[in-house]
Amino acid sequence: MSSLALAPPTRELVLGRYRAVRPLGSGGSGSVWLAHDERTGLDVALKIIPREGKAAARAEREALAARRLRHDRCVRAYDVGHDSSHVYIAYEYVPGRTVREALRASTLSDEDAVEIAAQVLDALAHAHRTGIVHRDVKPSNILLENRDEIAVRLLDFGLAQFDGADTLTAVGDVPGTLAYISPERLAGDDATPESDVWSVGVLLWEALAARHPFWGLPLQEVARAIEAGAPPLATERPTLPRRLLFAVDGALAPDPDARPRASALAADLRAALRGAGSRGEKDRRRPAGPLSDAQAPALAAHLLPATLAAVTAAIGATLLPFWPPGLVAAIVLGAGLTAAFKPRLGLAIALAAPVFPIGNQAQGAALAYAAFALGWLALCWSDARRGLLFVFGPLFAAVGALALVPLAVWPAQGTARRAAQGAMAVLSAAAVAGITGGDLPLAAGPAESLEIAPGTAPRDAVMALWSLLTAHPVLLAAAVGVSIASAILPWARRQSRYGVAAVGVALTAGAIALGTGIASIFLVLVVWGIASAVAAGTRR
Repeated sequence: MSSLALAPPTRELVLGRYRAVRPLGSGGSGSVWLAHDERTGLDVALKIIPREGKAAARAEREALAARRLRHDRCVRAYDVGHDSSHVYIAYEYVPGRTVREALRASTLSDEDAVEIAAQVLDALAHAHRTGIVHRDVKPSNILLENRDEIAVRLLDFGLAQFDGADTLTAVGDVPGTLAYISPERLAGDDATPESDVWSVGVLLWEALAARHPFWGLPLQEVARAIEAGAPPLATERPTLPRRLLFAVDGALAPDPDARPRASALAADLRAALRGAGSRGEKDRRRPAGPLSDAQAPALAAHLLPATLAAVTAAIGATLLPFWPPGLVAAIVLGAGLTAAFKPRLGLAIALAAPVFPIGNQAQGAALAYAAFALGWLALCWSDARRGLLFVFGPLFAAVGALALVPLAVWPAQGTARRAAQGAMAVLSAAAVAGITGGDLPLAAGPAESLEIAPGTAPRDAVMALWSLLTAHPVLLAAAVGVSIASAILPWARRQSRYGVAAVGVALTAGAIALGTGIASIFLVLVVWGIASAVAAGTRR
């Protein structure tokens, strides 16, 4: 496809306001022209994308991203429109060149390369918070502004994935540029924020080593090299600051769960630059301590799934008498350690912990629970690290603080998963009370017996739980309300700096209306207040 063929063939205005001036560049999805906005007098970068085939799908993604993203390191979109044959996106015009062009010209210092990567990570952190994974981070999609100081803009969200789901990509298709695609995506897994972090790691390795870690191999061997991981950056640049080497290697960990989040990696990179400037060669020669600062994000990535799995396994293994104390400890420890390094397997072990105790009471109930566990495992397969966030439900219910569940499940990827986690948090709290005979959350008094006997069929076990819920409609209402709040919380934050506060006020008001105790209301107010203040202060 000729990029120039996408230019307006006459001097007619595009969308009734944009007059094309000259071409700026082209790519696989369309061409970009410098255009003049006759209404505002501003110059814009007008992207022209054909409305046919895969290009149309990319245009839809990019237009959606353009409406969501509001960050200094993302090019601002002024207008989106279309006619019968093309989609047009009018971006702010930012003079500059791509990072690919700068790398080819060998004009970037180490400090420049690190700052570029940190700014790209800033943009990605914002995108990830809004539910967007870029999926095509590479030097040619990063614009380096013509300024005295380093300033970049992240471009081209045409391959982006939204809210943990991809409804436009065919099964087996791996969108993106091979040299920057992460190992888990090559293996067929969904893209995650950690996949974008890998791409930035490749870019930074390439910039600092003056060569690409995977290029130069026959094409059929590139995928195997990516799966094996990049060589340690120290093999190419042993004199770089140790903290910087750790940060780059952490971003390129073959296991996505060992990679830091975009915001954490950006902080590490900048700290590495500051440390290099203040300590110089002395810092480079100093042996690393038992845990470097650059390794801390990777430790946190292991700690969350390990803790969730251990707590879930502990609750599941002790709900009903079955396992001896030694085996309970082994199950809890095994689930936690496994989840730290193999989150999917750890998720499965934690979910399986109650099967035998329940089966000892009623095989039908165990089969019903096993069906639920398999469904939950499938739902959270691509987000296994956060698949057990619903366990906060029973924990918060113990202190009358179910209104905090949406904050606890916020890290779950995708609107549907957050909604499911929120509802399951309330329902699991009710189920735990029903099995143990404890007090029902949000309802006065202990739970009625679930009436599960050895001959109970799977359907009867499900109906027994349903009867418990319908006997206390407030539980169903709470499950629905918490589910909705969990789903919309990131959206509310995007809409307004006070969006999180609004959700918190609604949930706190609901807790007060249900007669929650004063101590619990105070806890809910304090936590939501802190979350609201942080959200208002960090929203861009």
